[in-house]
Amino acid sequence: MPVTVLMPALSPTMEKGKLAKWLKQEGDKVKSGDVLAEIETDKATMEIEAIDEGTLGKIIVAEGTDDVLVNAPIAVILAEGEKLSDATLVAANASRPTAAAPQQEGKSTSSHPEVPAPLQASTGAPQGASGGRVFASPLARRMARDKGIDISSVHGSGPHGRIVVKDVEAAKLGAAPAPVSAGAPQAIAIAPSDASILKTFADGSYALVPHETMRKVIARRLTESKQHVPHFYVTVDVALENLLGLRERLNLQAPKDKDGKPVWKISVNDFVIKAMAMALVKVPEANVAWTDSAMVHHKHADIGVAVSIPGGLITPVVRSAELKGLAQISSEMKDYAARAKARKLKPEEYTGGSCSVSNMGMMGVKNFSAIVNPPQSSILAVGAAERRAVVKGNAVVIEQLMSVTLSTDHRCIDGALGAQFLGAIKLYLEEPALMLV
Repeated sequence: MPVTVLMPALSPTMEKGKLAKWLKQEGDKVKSGDVLAEIETDKATMEIEAIDEGTLGKIIVAEGTDDVLVNAPIAVILAEGEKLSDATLVAANASRPTAAAPQQEGKSTSSHPEVPAPLQASTGAPQGASGGRVFASPLARRMARDKGIDISSVHGSGPHGRIVVKDVEAAKLGAAPAPVSAGAPQAIAIAPSDASILKTFADGSYALVPHETMRKVIARRLTESKQHVPHFYVTVDVALENLLGLRERLNLQAPKDKDGKPVWKISVNDFVIKAMAMALVKVPEANVAWTDSAMVHHKHADIGVAVSIPGGLITPVVRSAELKGLAQISSEMKDYAARAKARKLKPEEYTGGSCSVSNMGMMGVKNFSAIVNPPQSSILAVGAAERRAVVKGNAVVIEQLMSVTLSTDHRCIDGALGAQFLGAIKLYLEEPALMLV
């Protein structure tokens, strides 16, 4: 009996994703464990593996299709002896309310009648100089786009000539990007409100670039956060002399690996993560999340850390950070950051969490207010450390200070509790030795 392949849920909160690439084609033999396709979510690119043996009889959802809902039929696998007509019948009977149908020129597939037709139907993958389709991994495509390299000019060294990341990295740095004009065809449906904005720009002065899945999800979630989560903010300045002194001593004591490199190099951000975790232990009433049914009280301090990646950001979570040493936190964050940039994090590594840290100090930002990421109830915005003049008694002294701002959900953390929580964070940062006892 033909087996229907369904769109998998790659994380507990995933509702839909993009079917980025088919790695098997209709008629190909497949066995259990073979990679069938690549799926792009808002945070990562992941692979679908076959769990049955047979022949890929029918692809229901074409590669490049956005917004394919979880559990939507995407392909049919035939067992030995079954015919292509069997797969076609299964595909025809499969319910497909989940996949965004390919746009037809001159027609809009939007369910909103006010949205005009797209400028032009999407052409799918880039075409090579000979007119053939260019086969490249999603990460290689993104890297080429970010570097301004025409992907069709890159020589692929992967299986069957597929372009992979190292091919893009080896491409000539000065490669000219594909020319884009303001009137270039784009598979974008322009809403009336957008059309009125575009009219204010001079013809030929802009190009339209479709939103990537990650950027759309970030926009949706943060808009929902500001609409539904009543934020309030508290800010304090933290004196860093003790922290910086301890950090220097700890790093000097780091053992060397076989290559002579330090086993750890603790950052200020590692101290911030640990301090926030310890503050949640000290003020457990702040280690909560709001639901309409009940207040969620977390048993551990799981700290999310915002990591910037091409096209957006992701927040890997340091689990039970209150139980981990600074060296372990530092090691985990280096691993998370590297895999986040390669979009190789697993869903369980960036979902959940008690609260988050967003550090823009290394970018020279003095202070800012971050947006709470539901279902978390707080986020700490960390600014740059700088030397400032401070009045102590009747004297003016110079101190190394850092401004931190706590954003909280007022539904579950009141003003006094928020101030108490931030005060505990400040205490651990100014007296970091307390985190070691």
